[in-house]
Parts: sequence; C-alpha cells; structure tokens
Amino acid sequence: MILLKHELKLAVRNLLIWSLSVGLICWGCILLYKSVEDQLASKTEIFSNMGSMTQALGMDKISIATFNGYFATQIALMFGLGAGMFASMLGVTILSKEEEGHTSEFLYTLPYSRWSILIWKFLSLIVMLLAFNLICVGFESLGIWQIHLDFSNHLFLKYHLLALLMQLEIASICFFISSISRRRQMGAALGLTLLFYVIDMVCRIVPDLEKISYLTPYYFANGADIFSQEKLDPVYLVLALGLILISLAGSVIIFQKKDLAA
Repeated sequence: MILLKHELKLAVRNLLIWSLSVGLICWGCILLYKSVEDQLASKTEIFSNMGSMTQALGMDKISIATFNGYFATQIALMFGLGAGMFASMLGVTILSKEEEGHTSEFLYTLPYSRWSILIWKFLSLIVMLLAFNLICVGFESLGIWQIHLDFSNHLFLKYHLLALLMQLEIASICFFISSISRRRQMGAALGLTLLFYVIDMVCRIVPDLEKISYLTPYYFANGADIFSQEKLDPVYLVLALGLILISLAGSVIIFQKKDLAA
C-alpha cells in the first residue's frame, strides 16, 4: 500500500493534466453540438457519402445529425485517442523510470520482493486509469446534462467500459515494454497507440483486411459500433483479457531475472 500511495503521489500531476485536458475538450465539443445541430442535419447526406472516410469514422452506421451519432463519431474519437495515449504513457514509464532516474538502487533494496513491487506498480496504473476515466466521464456527463437532448445512457456506459478495457490492454503492453527497457520509450508507446488506431481505420476501409482487427483494441471500443448497437464478438474481449494477463506475467518473469541498472 505504501508503494501504491507513492506511485499515485508521483503521477498525480500528469493525471490531472491529461484528464482535465481530455475531459474539457470532450465537454466543450459536446456543448458545441447545440450550435451546429442544424448544420449537421442539413449536411447528413454529404457526411454519409465521403467514401472511405465515412467508413473509417463509422458514419455509414450511425447519423452524425443525431446526438448519439455525434458523440459516437466525434467525442469518442477524441476521447479514445487521448485515453490511449495517456494509458501508453503510464505503462511505458512506470518501471523504466527507476533505472533511467537511477533510483532503482534505493527502491529494490527495500524489504519488498521484485514481483510485489511490480504488482503494486501495476495496481497503481489501474487506479490512475480509473481516476482518468472518472474525471473525463464526469465532464462528458456534465455536458450531456447541460444540453438536455435525448441520449442513450446505457450505450454511453457500455462505450466507456469497453474504452477502459482498451486502455488497460494498451497500458499492459507498454508495461511489458517498460519491463525490458532501461529508458522510458515514450516515442514507441505513443507510436504504438497511433498504430493501433490506424489499423482499426484500415480494417474498416478494406474488407479483405478485416482479420487484422484482432490486432487492435480500438476495434472493440469503437463508438460508432457501440452506439449503432452492432453485436460485439466476445473473442475480442477474451483476447484483450488474455493479452493483459500475458503482458503482466511476462513482465514479472523478465523483471525477476533482469540485471537492474543502478
């Protein structure tokens, strides 16, 4: 518990910066819907006939002229990218920062086993992701309440639960990267998040590449799919949970044998 509190104390600044930034952007864009509602309604046909871009953003499944469609294609896009980048940043720095900052010689001489330190760090990562999501959902809920429009709250909740699982999967992969690296691989982590997002877009545009959707967590956490109530293949959830557990187990195994830099 002491290690958990220590990690949370160190990360609270970044947590607030990211959660307030993403939350305020989503809140502002939700309020913006009121002023563009009529324009979106008159341009629905244009948005639904933009070829590949329409498919990539999911506007072939749900109308952007409705608030549900606007949230699914616009707000979910911004939240998904911001949340994924935050999750990758957390995961890739939480272990490697000790070696890069030359604090490992102090931390790992404390009366704690390496695997217990690693587990506490992973738990702190989960707590920070939960806090990030609660703050962002709070801002989004405020915006939804302020504009007083019909909205599917149960699909809103479903989206954010799947988005949280997506973040945990990305964070776990980056946590594994952190366990094998002596430096914080921020570029690789953020690049991986963008790669996952691009893979999701590509497999929606090119039907022959649909099978690569299993490689990206963005596929099952896609706002347009969720708000259009498209049936979710449970295989994606099994793969996500499996990858989280494998990444954590792999991190423990590697970290137990790793020669740590002082």
